[in-house]
Amino acid sequence: MSARVLLLGSGFVAKPCLDILVKSGIKVTVACRTLQTAQKLSAGLEGATPIALDVSDSEALDNEVGKNDLVISLIPYTYHATVIKSAIKNKKHVVTTSYVSPAMEALNDEAKAAGITVLNEIGLDPGIDHLYAVKMIDEVHAAGGKVLSFLSYCGGLPAPEDSDNPLGYKFSWSSRGVLLALRNSAKYWKDGKIEEISGPELMNAAKPYFIYPGYAFIAYPNRDSTTYKERYHIPEANTIIRGTLRYQGFAQFIKVLVDIGFLEDTEVPFLAKSAEPITWKQTVANVLGVASTNEEDLVAAISAKTVFPSVEEKNRIISGMRWLGLFSDDFITPRGNLLDTLCATLEPKMQYGPTERDLVMLQHRFEIELADGKRETRTSTLVDYGVPGGYSSMAKLVGVPCAVAVKQVLSGGITERGVIAPMNAAINNPLIKELKEVYGIECIEKTLG
Repeated sequence: MSARVLLLGSGFVAKPCLDILVKSGIKVTVACRTLQTAQKLSAGLEGATPIALDVSDSEALDNEVGKNDLVISLIPYTYHATVIKSAIKNKKHVVTTSYVSPAMEALNDEAKAAGITVLNEIGLDPGIDHLYAVKMIDEVHAAGGKVLSFLSYCGGLPAPEDSDNPLGYKFSWSSRGVLLALRNSAKYWKDGKIEEISGPELMNAAKPYFIYPGYAFIAYPNRDSTTYKERYHIPEANTIIRGTLRYQGFAQFIKVLVDIGFLEDTEVPFLAKSAEPITWKQTVANVLGVASTNEEDLVAAISAKTVFPSVEEKNRIISGMRWLGLFSDDFITPRGNLLDTLCATLEPKMQYGPTERDLVMLQHRFEIELADGKRETRTSTLVDYGVPGGYSSMAKLVGVPCAVAVKQVLSGGITERGVIAPMNAAINNPLIKELKEVYGIECIEKTLG
């Protein structure tokens, strides 16, 4: 394919995306804030050209966008609108894996007028989840049926054998981003009514969730699911919940951290980067407002601020806090607030080892009323493991759909213009076909009864 693409970003999903594009004969300019980062990502790839680029420099951005046919924006979502504006000016297509933000949506008319496609939400979640939700819903409607309930849960986790820490979790991306997401409120349809859960109560909403007997999952709702009545064209649905999967025990542990204030990002003087470093046990004592740094006294102070589900759970969680070093003489790495200071400790302790692999589990569950009034349950499930020394599952399942979307836009397989997401068969079917046939990525659909 004779085309030129500008790839912005160097995150873990960029590599599989870049690999596919250069193998397809597409010339890719890899643009990062530093030349060294771009060179590392491009190393050994014929057809990849590394450059340094600051996207806040509008003249430099416009210059690079103008040299290419399409821009992939894998930088933080807050910069996407800036990139799209440059693409509109230069009449170039854009692909992102991020949700469409209000700032991006506001550029829809301009993008249409420029005759460009700005395709978003084409990674894993969002991305593959949309492809197979829309597919099943369309099939049900085409047969005269109704979708009464739609549950969709996704989790990026360590493989069970590598989930060997108190949280059962390891970081494949920003630890800060993972923890901040746990503070988000949730909103969804349940039994015909909209329910809301505030951020501090989110972990209380986590419940055991059965997919396969071999996995001990819990699930909790994620952000605002109410918009999917309209987005997925299921006005008949009484229940619509999109959420997150974690392993059993995760929610209770996080709830204690929330209750004692460790997910707060407000500035704390004794955690200032310029402050004299103190020990973790002194930090915990300061946060809890107690004079003693004795572990027994710290545990008593923690117990006064939270409710443990049982004695066994208390012992497990306190043991986990001990594993993190919160009662130790280890010095903290002060980062200005509790959240970021905690991240500085979590990051080295909860990384993937060189022989470890991650797991992605995605499942849609549809409760359906058929045209004849009978009811049945259908599922659409993706289970995928990373390859030690190769791509992580998360990197592959975000990066590959992104690359396939780029190829489809460039080849004319996707022709819809404006700021769009994969919400209809015209966009989705070519993506589903190539992901399955070329890369072996698909959701397995089953009818349970």
